[in-house]
Amino acid sequence: MDGNNSGQYTTTPVLELSVQHLRFLDAEGRPSQNALPELAADGAQLRQIYAHLLLARAIDKKAVALQRTGQLGTYASSLGQEAVGVAVGLALKDEDILIPAYRDYAAQYLRGVPMHAIMSYWAGDERGMDYPAGVPAAHDFPLSVPIATHMPQAIGVAYAFKLRGEKRVVLASCGDGATSKGDFYEAISSAKIWNLPIVFLVSNNGWAISLPRERQTGAPTIAQKAFAGGMEGLQVDGNDVIAMHTALSERIEQARKGGGPSLVEAITYRLHDHTTADDARRYRSEAEVTEAWTRCPVKRLRLFLQARHGWSAAEEDALLQRCTAQAEQVARDFLALQPSPPEAIFDHLYAQLPAAMAWQREEVCAAGPKSGEHS
Repeated sequence: MDGNNSGQYTTTPVLELSVQHLRFLDAEGRPSQNALPELAADGAQLRQIYAHLLLARAIDKKAVALQRTGQLGTYASSLGQEAVGVAVGLALKDEDILIPAYRDYAAQYLRGVPMHAIMSYWAGDERGMDYPAGVPAAHDFPLSVPIATHMPQAIGVAYAFKLRGEKRVVLASCGDGATSKGDFYEAISSAKIWNLPIVFLVSNNGWAISLPRERQTGAPTIAQKAFAGGMEGLQVDGNDVIAMHTALSERIEQARKGGGPSLVEAITYRLHDHTTADDARRYRSEAEVTEAWTRCPVKRLRLFLQARHGWSAAEEDALLQRCTAQAEQVARDFLALQPSPPEAIFDHLYAQLPAAMAWQREEVCAAGPKSGEHS
């Protein structure tokens, strides 16, 4: 904007930028604009999407229950963020690469990761991230618990696609707290310079552990951080699965056709504690969480299905029963897995184990499992 300093000098605008927000359904499942995408009119597909949302929530609930009863390690719940993960899983093509953050379970399930494998990972078993061959997730990256360290890795993958002339896209996912890390800004800086086929997805759930979003970054939006790298930044209602699917699908295909990188900020909310080792009551009010439940993605799509596509109470009850049964089966599959032998901690470190570690492995093997344990 034009300005002056006591009449001594003036400035002229160099660049004007704006952040756009996309939403199709409000918190009560009502259309928030007249023009809706084709997906909104497809009752059959929306029923499938709703089933994915409910299944993700049912499995998440079961995982928390397993942790509370000592059968699972510390677990990061995805409660409230299911629409983001489902949209990612449906928008990506099989040949694309997902570089996930924790809580992206729904996307991983949809890309072929066995549902019990995620539980195995949180139980401390690295076999949970050894995805089966022949599924889209076979070439995806494992969950990233360190914050933002996977974002520069996404640049390397996308650059490889460009060098090889492959029409493939990378989707790199992180939380709002990760956007304050140097790793994130390095990735943003590189993506547009090389015009890479990459979509950055930031799930803005309001909290970076116990730090509220307004205290961990001075930027009014996360989406505008894209401008630092010269790319488009779009803010989307992350609890509106139709808007999320539309935004991601369009930007993934834009990247596939050579249109370069973009950033999508998904406005959502973490309805659970940061992890099961956290107690969010220490830093956020009950009123805030109660209000956030009114914007729940599951409720929103259910209300839209009821109003526009005849979703019935009988269908709802049947689906809930089916998802609960599937979640119970996932838990049984997880609990039936035999633990790895103690020497497994050495077996995937090196192609050829150094002598300094070889004798340690031999010693562990000779000792065998402790009394009461099984291999």
